[in-house]
Amino acid sequence: MRRVAAAVGITPMAVYRHYPDHKGLLNALADEGFQELSDRLTAVRFPGDIEERLTKILDVNLDFALENSRLFELMFLKPREGSRQFPRDFRAGKSPTANLVRELIDEGMKAGYFRKDDIWEIVFEMGALLQGLIMLYLGGRMAMSAARFRSFCHRSFRRYIHGIRK
Repeated sequence: MRRVAAAVGITPMAVYRHYPDHKGLLNALADEGFQELSDRLTAVRFPGDIEERLTKILDVNLDFALENSRLFELMFLKPREGSRQFPRDFRAGKSPTANLVRELIDEGMKAGYFRKDDIWEIVFEMGALLQGLIMLYLGGRMAMSAARFRSFCHRSFRRYIHGIRK
């Protein structure tokens, strides 16, 4: 907490007035990260077919992760108190980022674009695919440029989406 206080030019006690401890500060950072990602995703409302809109959501997530790699890691990889749990919290609609994907998958199922299946499992699988690829890339396990990585993610998602198509 002292290093955080020094980095932002305040006293350690000022930090403790807002956050009870290190975990509280990290939770607040993760919550702000989820809000920013949700805001970015919500702003992506444009015409196109289901696959084009899902790809745009993929790109927003990739942009966010590549611009904020440490924050993305904190949000999705680090265990933390109060983080949403699958399936209970997701089915209850408590994940603003996942809710947007759920709407598209539901729309695709109703339109006959996707087979009828468990919407929340599909949403969670898509998120796991994305987060897994991002973590491997950020962890230096993929020897490719950011542009090649993005293309790889697009191909991976296309294969997944085509696998659940009707």
